[in-house]
Amino acid sequence: MNQAVFLDRDGVINEVLSNRVRFVNRPSDLYLLTGVGESIRQFNEAGFTILVVTNQGGVGLGHMSEEQVETIHTSMKEKLSQDGAVIDDIMYCSHKPNSDCPCRKPKAYMLEKLAEKHQINLRESIMVGDREPDILAGQNAGCRTVLVHARTKQSFGADLVCKDLKAAVPWILKQKLK
Repeated sequence: MNQAVFLDRDGVINEVLSNRVRFVNRPSDLYLLTGVGESIRQFNEAGFTILVVTNQGGVGLGHMSEEQVETIHTSMKEKLSQDGAVIDDIMYCSHKPNSDCPCRKPKAYMLEKLAEKHQINLRESIMVGDREPDILAGQNAGCRTVLVHARTKQSFGADLVCKDLKAAVPWILKQKLK
């Protein structure tokens, strides 16, 4: 079984609700956060499988198409590759916020499906997010959790709270099984 670092997209990998961009609805809205490429490359080098799980309710709300989401993800992977970082797989929920779909975080569906596909041991894996639904999805899947770029003082029971992904790297690398 493999060990994964599951990453939320908006607020962990790229800017959201910032001075430059509110939401990422097209590739030109995608700004990587400082140190993200280097951090993911370190996870790659340590042998983690890197999986992105993201709620993209803008599709269900009609703000963007699934093709646009795929184009954004291609652009994100290209930008990350400039730092030698590789995303192994991406899964997203396109349903509207507050819809009772089976896949939207805080449900564990996306983590469980990717774990099945990539032979991931969820109990030995880590979910990194910037909001409560990310942390709850990780907990619901049985993962350890890291909260970054928190917009509130609440930790939501995360195992670690950090300023950003780069600050979480040492702790995450210590979780890697030999």
